[in-house]
Amino acid sequence: MDELNTPLGQGPSKPRRFAVPTIATRAVAGTLAAIIAVFVLWAIIAQDPMGGEPHAKVSITAPESLEANAPKPPAPKPDAPMHEQAATQPDKPAGTTITIIDGSSGKRQEVTIPNTTDSKRTPAETRLLETSRHGQIPRIAPDGTRPADAYAHKAAISEKGAPDGPQVAIIVGGLGVSASSTADALSKLPGAVTFAFTPYSSELDTLAGRARDKGHEVLLQIPMEPFDYPDNDPGPQTLLSSLSPEQNVDRLHWLFSRMQGYVGITNYMGARFTASDNALAPVLREVSRRGLIYVDDASSPRSVAGQIAGANKLPFVKSDVAIDAVPSAAEIDNALRRLESAARERGIAVGYSSALPASIDRIAKWAKAAQSRGITLVPVSTVAVKARSS
Repeated sequence: MDELNTPLGQGPSKPRRFAVPTIATRAVAGTLAAIIAVFVLWAIIAQDPMGGEPHAKVSITAPESLEANAPKPPAPKPDAPMHEQAATQPDKPAGTTITIIDGSSGKRQEVTIPNTTDSKRTPAETRLLETSRHGQIPRIAPDGTRPADAYAHKAAISEKGAPDGPQVAIIVGGLGVSASSTADALSKLPGAVTFAFTPYSSELDTLAGRARDKGHEVLLQIPMEPFDYPDNDPGPQTLLSSLSPEQNVDRLHWLFSRMQGYVGITNYMGARFTASDNALAPVLREVSRRGLIYVDDASSPRSVAGQIAGANKLPFVKSDVAIDAVPSAAEIDNALRRLESAARERGIAVGYSSALPASIDRIAKWAKAAQSRGITLVPVSTVAVKARSS
């Protein structure tokens, strides 16, 4: 039936959908476009980015003190190389409290880095000073006078002690960190004992001046890289084997500027640095050029300081005995006896000690009796002169 009623190829007619007249649709779209155009035109003419929303205008100005009174960082010298500019920056700013480790005792102590521009300066011979970017540093005078000679103390030869008899030089290092230890050393030790000061002491020049007034020769301790650096850090501006010669010499000048009136320098730690010919040689050449002596505390058997000093005609002294390697009264006394025996065998011997209270007390006691045994206590420059002339 269906095939008879429905022609072949023609399906049932589909119902027609309701359609919005095209004219009406276009009219609505045109009206909306006109409304949008009016709003856009109004916003452009009124120059109101807020689109008519309520708002208020507030003028915000920065306080003058923030800009006018803000300190400006000093610009580096335009002609200074970048590596030199980096090397001249202190590791820690003045006024910072740091912790340093005593190389002999392992004791940790906190010290505050002083500002050299604010600290009081002990008068020094201007002919022996040169102005650097860090301040005044030692130099050989135009007439050839060396700081090592100008600041050397002429040790008094005892009438009982023969000038050609055994002589002993003792160096006490680590001074200036502890006020009590420094005061003990100044009050108890005889003038022939040489004092070595760390470069981070407060009122460093004042303390060094007091030591010189009491007859002590003065050394400046130079922090140098140990093998376990940076876990064991001698302090700011430490000389490092990883730096260029120019950077280390620049750091050396910063350290030189911390005080005046010293006959020479000595290492503070430095087992890695003093074992490197490439690192140490430029530094010791500069020490020689400045007319100073170099003292090796003999804490490292790998040190090549002696060979470098000989090649550069640098007055050189090496310690023979570590006086307080074991910081007990009995062991310190034993070390002083070994020092005395070495002086009798070779004519002169050098001992190095830290500024521990026990060390100061035992050295003071030994020194009082040494003269009666024919031992003459001499400053370190005496040893340097003999080494240079031999």
